[in-house]
Amino acid sequence: MSSLPPCPSCQSTYTYEDGANLVCPECGHEWSAQAGAGAETARVYRDASGNILQDGDTVTVIKDLKPKGSGGVIKQGTKVKNIRLVDSDHDIDCKIEGFGAMSLKTEFVRKV
Repeated sequence: MSSLPPCPSCQSTYTYEDGANLVCPECGHEWSAQAGAGAETARVYRDASGNILQDGDTVTVIKDLKPKGSGGVIKQGTKVKNIRLVDSDHDIDCKIEGFGAMSLKTEFVRKV
């Protein structure tokens, strides 16, 4: 009995081969048999200068930002501590003093 990997979508163990692909009968997901479990690479987040960012870093805002729905402006040079990187349209979740929880794009920050 061959050992096929579980479905990457629903983790079902009932996968089967269909030519060069693997198929999950429970959710219908198909994927290449050559794509191993470690085939996906982690996304690399870079700041405006090209430095690699990681969770917990401290960054500085490089231009004045006007948040939607807020009357204030986040000034250039504002330090943001303990960032959290997320996979969405805005790459950084953080708390900015005086503004609260905020999402920022990596193109507007520089690592300190």
